[in-house]
Amino acid sequence: MRYAHTVETVRAAEAALMARLPEGALMQRAAAGLAAACADVLGGRRVYGARIVVLAGSGANGGDALYAAARLARRGAGVRALLLTPERAHPGGLAALLSAGGRVADATEAFAVLGRADLVLDGITGIGGKGGLRPAAVPLAEVARSSRAAVVAVDLPSGVDADTGEVTGAAVHADATVTFGTYKPGLLVDPAAGYAGALRLVGIGLDDDLGSPELAAFQHADVAALLPRPSGESDKYRRGVVGVVAGSQRYPGAAVLAVSGALRGGAGAVRYVGHGGDAVLAAHPEALVTTGSPHDAGRVQAWVVGPGLGDAADARAAVASVLASDVPVLVDADGLRLMEAAAVRGRSAPTVLTPHAGEAAALLGWSREDVEARRLSAVRALVRLFGATVLLKGSTTLVAGPDPARPVHVNPTGTAWLATAGSGDVLSGLTGSLLATALPAPEAAACGAYLHGLAARHLAATHGTPLTAADLPRALPTAWSSLS
Repeated sequence: MRYAHTVETVRAAEAALMARLPEGALMQRAAAGLAAACADVLGGRRVYGARIVVLAGSGANGGDALYAAARLARRGAGVRALLLTPERAHPGGLAALLSAGGRVADATEAFAVLGRADLVLDGITGIGGKGGLRPAAVPLAEVARSSRAAVVAVDLPSGVDADTGEVTGAAVHADATVTFGTYKPGLLVDPAAGYAGALRLVGIGLDDDLGSPELAAFQHADVAALLPRPSGESDKYRRGVVGVVAGSQRYPGAAVLAVSGALRGGAGAVRYVGHGGDAVLAAHPEALVTTGSPHDAGRVQAWVVGPGLGDAADARAAVASVLASDVPVLVDADGLRLMEAAAVRGRSAPTVLTPHAGEAAALLGWSREDVEARRLSAVRALVRLFGATVLLKGSTTLVAGPDPARPVHVNPTGTAWLATAGSGDVLSGLTGSLLATALPAPEAAACGAYLHGLAARHLAATHGTPLTAADLPRALPTAWSSLS
């Protein structure tokens, strides 16, 4: 599991650790790790003679960058520092750089040295920075980005919000970010994550002092430990039965895709209800198809409702019927428009909502742009509004449950090629199937997103791109088995 902590939590952990260490020891740990990462970016043996530029702001972030640059200068790199606030530059870091042979570049040569650089260290602002870059730093960041230099951010790209992932002004676009002690939420959540480049975590000894994380990101072993495995005593009913209410005469493909995902999600059987029965049976003769209402389908351990359902009266009745059940329910797509908020809030069994940014905006009364710019705020607002687990789809997929003490899950898998019609239908069926196996709602949603993204990665790597939604269910067994 990878964890991300808020600035407040990191600051408290740093203070507790610094109280036990000699003065300056923590900064030296960070600088050593940063210098080693920069050497890796340069190719190790290419440090000698490399041209390095430090964009140094005030405070500890600038100090980390200056101390790291001093280490690189002692290995033979030519280092120039551009001090954004010379009177407030970190005195110890600046002295170390000058004694190692580095020098301070004045404003008249700033663009020239950036244009010749092999590596630029972004130490403009630290994790406490808010509101984008200050005007004086913007042209320097733009020149660094347009140059041939590799840009390495110190702790996080300057100008992005460490706690939320929001970018409200100009920010540094890094090729790599070296972060200290723990990940910060903004490094894992778009839009800020898109500015961070490759991530490298440098341990500086904070682990024992860190409090509860804000975000958690599954890794292979975490998902493998949660996925259901049949035993010798299993049968199709003990493994769980998932009901799927999806598709319509206009959109029968949504039914096929949702059932396809459900069949690959670990449940022992899939019951389908809706107008796409003929298409479902043609694609999946193992599905149990019922016409009529969900009440007529038989017992299930979880429901999936909404993909391609349309907005006819019987669709609205089907959503209401499913929400009135006493088993976990996943609501997606058209179901999100047709559901009554009070019915969701009043449920005793778990509910999972899976909106994309446009659907989330409609539910919240926000603009789509606001949702995409403030993903963490949006997913938490949806949880508060409906009292449900919410899987907010997008370039960063987030899963938040009703328990505020638990971290929000950020999904680390996937590819932009998943932005294709029907991929969300497959995700809904897959996640609903995991719900039917008795996984708790937040874990089912997070595991579903992980497997869905992993399947897409396997397809892109082995079969090329673009991919289609119909490809995804066939890749799920490979994704599943690759976890172990």
